[in-house]
Amino acid sequence: MAAYMIVLAKIADRERFLSGYGQAAAALIQKHGGRYLLRGPGVQVLEGDWGDGAGAVISEWPDMPTLRAFWDSPEYAEVKKLREDIADCRVWAVEAPKIN
Repeated sequence: MAAYMIVLAKIADRERFLSGYGQAAAALIQKHGGRYLLRGPGVQVLEGDWGDGAGAVISEWPDMPTLRAFWDSPEYAEVKKLREDIADCRVWAVEAPKIN
């Protein structure tokens, strides 16, 4: 069953984020079998107190083990270092049950 990774990121230096972390993460996501459904700035918080103005990313994966293999990979551990000190991220993973 498909799995989704949902990310909200408050980015202090958008240009540096996109040219470093963004490019490297995109290549790894594709390499590990994921694909982007949404990448965009300007989140509007309707309820709660975190994320207004943040960027949002949603990626789709064949299943949760594939998503976790990406997330837990040594390659991604190195790429995550590229966003240190320039982005405050919240990340969720959710499996999508089939809806009839």
